[in-house]
Amino acid sequence: MKIKNKKDNIESTSERRPMGALEKNAKNIKELIAPAGIDASHTNYLEIVSNKTRYARSMIVSTIPRMCTFPEFLRSMYTFGDLNTSVFITPISESSSQTDLNRTINELESERIVAIDRGDINRERILAQKRLEAEELRDQIASGFNKLFDASIVCTLFAYSLDDLDKDTEMLSSEMSKTLIGIKPAWAIQEEAFKTNMPFNENKLNKAHTFDRSSMATVFPFFTSEVGHENGIPLGFNKQTGLPILFDNFNPSLTNYNMVIFGKSGAGKGVTIKTLTARSSVLMGIESLALDAEGEYGIVADALGGINVTISPNSNTIINLFDLEPETVKDEITGRERVVLNVENKVEDVTQALLTMARGSTRSEEVNELTKQIIAEAIYQEYESRGITNNIESLYVSDKSKQFSKEFVGRSKKEMPTIGSWYKRVVENAKTNTNPDYRFHYSYLIKVMKQYVREYNGQMAYFDGQSTFELLDGVPFINLDISQLEERFARPLAQQILLSWIWEKYVKKNSEDKEKASKKRVLIDEAWMLLPYQEAVDFLNTMARRARKRNVSLAVMSQKFQDFYEKPEVQAVLTSSDTKLFLAQDKSEIQYIKEVFKLSEGEAAFLTTCNRGEGLLKVGADTAILSIRPTKKEFEFVETNINKMKLIREEKRRSAR
Repeated sequence: MKIKNKKDNIESTSERRPMGALEKNAKNIKELIAPAGIDASHTNYLEIVSNKTRYARSMIVSTIPRMCTFPEFLRSMYTFGDLNTSVFITPISESSSQTDLNRTINELESERIVAIDRGDINRERILAQKRLEAEELRDQIASGFNKLFDASIVCTLFAYSLDDLDKDTEMLSSEMSKTLIGIKPAWAIQEEAFKTNMPFNENKLNKAHTFDRSSMATVFPFFTSEVGHENGIPLGFNKQTGLPILFDNFNPSLTNYNMVIFGKSGAGKGVTIKTLTARSSVLMGIESLALDAEGEYGIVADALGGINVTISPNSNTIINLFDLEPETVKDEITGRERVVLNVENKVEDVTQALLTMARGSTRSEEVNELTKQIIAEAIYQEYESRGITNNIESLYVSDKSKQFSKEFVGRSKKEMPTIGSWYKRVVENAKTNTNPDYRFHYSYLIKVMKQYVREYNGQMAYFDGQSTFELLDGVPFINLDISQLEERFARPLAQQILLSWIWEKYVKKNSEDKEKASKKRVLIDEAWMLLPYQEAVDFLNTMARRARKRNVSLAVMSQKFQDFYEKPEVQAVLTSSDTKLFLAQDKSEIQYIKEVFKLSEGEAAFLTTCNRGEGLLKVGADTAILSIRPTKKEFEFVETNINKMKLIREEKRRSAR
């Protein structure tokens, strides 16, 4: 009897003592296993009568997991469809938190001692871990680094029929259970729950859970500001959330793989693209080729085990504009691949480049359609004289004594036409020409194009001759350095010729079958140099549109967006680029970017004040504020600031001693 009386006294004492916050929200066994109830008429839904009757069912979050993760905690609820969610948050005072936690710690310690006496080692370990967590939480609250909250989570699901409402309820319960969240209909209190979920800021339900500050933060739906993909390279950090942004340039969700980067001098364009390229090569095996206008990418090629090629008046490297390669195409109906040769497309590409040469740095208006016709006719005659047609066999030297594979492995290609042989063809055609309308244009071409012919010691003859270099598959980084060429005309001309050659030798080698094709990226630095030359712009647009088909990403970088804005012909480069990165901008440029890409006032203001390496990343319809932070090791080959590069080299010398 004494024991019984003592127990009765303890129970009566506990009943008189006010319940703490943690005890109040603790769930007993009945609440955890009891069903929502038996539906008798309208006890678990509401009927909303209007032009078309709707049904609503309000539900309460009954159980939550031990650990809450962002952003998965309530993601399924927030994105479920026709469903409203309300979260009522009430802070718990520090004094109440400390009192409740101290009591919990004492209770856990008492239970742990009992478990030790009973020899229950597993339970003793569990209780010891719980006590440690409670002590850490208590200490964090005492030092101001944490806080406790009461939170009630209510949702209301809508449908136009009871059957749909029941199906959606079951589906929502299934989705939420994947993250260990249990929901129950507010049985017999549907009206109170519905009013609670209305925008009256009044909680009519007494169903709450206890969260700390970290877990409470996971309740907020901050997933719309995130940009990125599930897999990819860590491009940088989202400045708004602090979370890393994973970027996959070849993600299937993108309509194309191209990207454009705009930023004023010193904004970090070079560092950004070098960081992207290096990480893509190491982590995803993406092959890259840079058209280097400023001589900045050689160190990247060295760091990645790539190849450096310098094109200058003093180098022995020759790139032949007339090089022609077979390409593998996929039949859209049968899905089979076949190797083809397209001479007509090549004639057009070479014609565009030679037209730019003929116009020269002065962009002479003497060049017109008659000039283009003369150029194209001579190009076609050059291929025809070598027996090269659309028949793939015509590209190779015939040797009937040897057998070759269907892929033409081991066969020798015919010698290609050159600018020099084409020039001689134009001279011969001029002699036999009898049409007076063509005389002036023949005379103009013979005078102007002589400077590009090696035989006549032309000062710009570095593209005349058979190619001395091949673009190899499997090389992580190929750098074509044209920085030693004259900037005003020779460098833009080299960009156009090399783009055509890159397409022929590098891009067309990729299969149209995405499973077989390598992932390749072509970097065009200082793209603004191309814009004054119409033929170069046309080819750039064409390349931007056709790159995805070959599993290639075209990355275009430039300082001045205004140049692209004022030239409508180059708009295809922007519209064909699903990824856009805007780094720090001059105030004179920001109005054009704001108008074209519909930036908010805050976004526009940020771009005029942001630091180096910070910018606005737009991937499809999503936008994020990006901060790019290369590692110390990466800075050894991505830094472009001369003074900082000197400091890095000096530090490396000191550490090597």
